[in-house]
Amino acid sequence: MRIFITGASGFIGSAVVKELISAGHQVLGLCRSDDKVAALEAAGAQVHRGSLEDLGSLKSGVAQADGVIHLAFNHDFSKFVANCEDDRRVIQALGEALAGSDRPLIITSGVGIASTVPGQLATEDGAVVTSAQIPRAASEEAANAVAATGVNVSVMRLPQVHDTVRQGLVSPVIELYREKGVCAYIADGKNRWPAAHILDVARLYRLAIEKAEPGTRYHAVAEEGVSQREIAEVLGTRLGLPVKSISAQEAQGFFGWLARFTAHDMPASSAITRKTLGWEPVGPGLLADLAQLEGF
Repeated sequence: MRIFITGASGFIGSAVVKELISAGHQVLGLCRSDDKVAALEAAGAQVHRGSLEDLGSLKSGVAQADGVIHLAFNHDFSKFVANCEDDRRVIQALGEALAGSDRPLIITSGVGIASTVPGQLATEDGAVVTSAQIPRAASEEAANAVAATGVNVSVMRLPQVHDTVRQGLVSPVIELYREKGVCAYIADGKNRWPAAHILDVARLYRLAIEKAEPGTRYHAVAEEGVSQREIAEVLGTRLGLPVKSISAQEAQGFFGWLARFTAHDMPASSAITRKTLGWEPVGPGLLADLAQLEGF
């Protein structure tokens, strides 16, 4: 297949590009900056110049492909709601370009969308929140709208995706710990985040685009839930900082914009995904990668 990828030069996208090419697929990667071109070409991908803001460039990329993986997202949380609505428009544009064909589209979301009851295991076929509750749900709402027009669209929900360099939301938590000089967790620290190694996630995207099953929700979850206390304790050792519990009332002052995430207990299952695609994660766990953080 010839696959058009947005976010092809990003953390997850670059791993997906390598996975697809190693499996014999061709990749056309969306790229807006000159400094990313060389890396994409070195990986064996072709470059399609454009951006998420230029919907015409997205549609022209789709026109050259047998399938699409949408990974790009603006992670500036100071304008999170606006970014989520931008993603809605991007998915709508991709869907319009795929209308009238059976070419697959995989859009990217988060497992938190399916975490409707704190502490309850989120599943691929369970209830989901709305964008009025969690703005990121706009992506799945857009996918539903696109599916209603007959487009072959599926959803990849991501947990904390990690290696020894980056770890999803844990990465800004690390910077916050350095700034504050202490590794804090809330109350007993039992609230959990699901996680998966970057290479396992890349392989799952490949399996999903190859199967191209309309309307499917996938959970890229290797570990159903890693507790905030465990994360704080490993980072305390790695950073040489004290570890302590703080109250729920102190969480906003300590974590800032991250408080809405660190306070949630949102374990997630990937049982349906594993059965559907035969996916079995083999990479190291989140705590193992945090214990081997690079750059220290």
